[in-house]
Amino acid sequence: MTTRYSRFLSAFFCLFLGGLLAWHVLLPDRDRSDVENRTLARFPEFSWEDLKDGSFTEEVEEYFADQFPLRDQWSGLKARTEQLLGKREFNGVYLCGDALIAKVEPPKDGLEEKNLSYVARLAGKTDCPVYLGLIPSAAEIRREDLPRGAESWDQAAFIARAAELEGVEPIDFLTVLREHAGEDVFYRTDHHWTTLGAYYGYAALMEALGREEEVPEPEEIKAWDFPVSNGFQGTLYSQSGVHWLEPDSIEFWVEDNFRVTSWRSGKPEAASLYDDDYLGEKDKYSAFLGGNQPLCVIENPEGEGKLLVIRDSYSDALAPFLARSFQEIHLLDPRYYRYAASKYAAENGMDAIAVVYSVPNFITDRNLVLLAQ
Repeated sequence: MTTRYSRFLSAFFCLFLGGLLAWHVLLPDRDRSDVENRTLARFPEFSWEDLKDGSFTEEVEEYFADQFPLRDQWSGLKARTEQLLGKREFNGVYLCGDALIAKVEPPKDGLEEKNLSYVARLAGKTDCPVYLGLIPSAAEIRREDLPRGAESWDQAAFIARAAELEGVEPIDFLTVLREHAGEDVFYRTDHHWTTLGAYYGYAALMEALGREEEVPEPEEIKAWDFPVSNGFQGTLYSQSGVHWLEPDSIEFWVEDNFRVTSWRSGKPEAASLYDDDYLGEKDKYSAFLGGNQPLCVIENPEGEGKLLVIRDSYSDALAPFLARSFQEIHLLDPRYYRYAASKYAAENGMDAIAVVYSVPNFITDRNLVLLAQ
C-alpha cells in the first residue's frame, strides 16, 4: 500500500466521520423510533454531580447512539450482514425461516416458584374456583423450528409443574396449541398469539370450565372475512433488527356489539373491543381493547356467569371471544391495578377467577405478589 493511498483512506475516513457528525448536529432529534417502538434518548442536562458519578457521560453515549443518523437502516444492515455470515440469533430473537421466535431465558431468583405460590394463596383466600392458564410461547410450540443447538427454557416442564398446584384448576393451553402448531397461531414478527391462536385458547379455557359445548366453529364467529391490517411489524421485528420479513396481518373476528368500560385513566370510560386508531400506528396489536390498561369490564346481557381474568397482554386478543360467552368479563392487569384480587372478586360477585399469563411474562412478573393479598 503506497503512502498516497494510505493518506487517501485516512482522509476519506475522517471526512466520513466528520460528515456523520455534521449530519447528526444539523438533523433535529427524533422523539421516537417507530421501528423500535420506543422513545429515544434526549441530550441530558449537565451537572457536576452527574459528571462525577459517570451518569452524564453514560446518558450522552446513549443519546448519540439513539440519535445516530439512519440508525434504523444501520441496525437492519447489521442484522442482514450477520445473517449472511450464518448468524441466527439477533438480540435474543431467533430467525426461523420466515418467522421470528423469541428466546426464553431461565427465570431468576426462583421467581417462577414464588408466582406459583401466589396463585395458590389466592385460591385459599377466595370462595371462587381459581384456574391457572399458562400460555407457552412460540419457542415451545415451534421448538423443532429453532436453529440447531438453540437454547430456550423448557416451558412445557414448568406448565406440568403448575398443573399440580393444590386448589387450582389448570387450563391446558399447551395441548391445544401443539395440536395446531402448523397453523398461524403466533405472529411471525411479534411474540403474541394471533386471533386464531386466541380462539384455540378460548376453546381450552371453556373446556376447563366445563363449557366446551358452547364453543362454536370459527366460521360461526367471524364477523370479518378479511384482515383489518396487513402491515403489522411487531415487537420481535423491532428487537431483532431483522427488517426484511413480510409484515403480519391482524384479524378481528368477534362483532363489536358489547358494552366495554375501561379504567385506563383511573375512572370509568366507554371503550370498545377494538380501537381502530392503533391500526395506523406501529403498535397495531394494541388495537385489541386499546392496549394496556389497569381494568376493563365487558358486559353481555345474553352471556352466562361472571369471570375475573388476572391477565397480561395476551388476553387482549382473547377477550372478544370470552365476551360472547359470559355476562361479565373483568380483565385485571396487576402491573397497573393495585388491589387484592380476592377482595375484588368478592365485591363484584365473580363466579370464577382465571389467571391467564404467557409463560415468559409469568416467570418474570414481580407484580403477582398482589394475588396473595
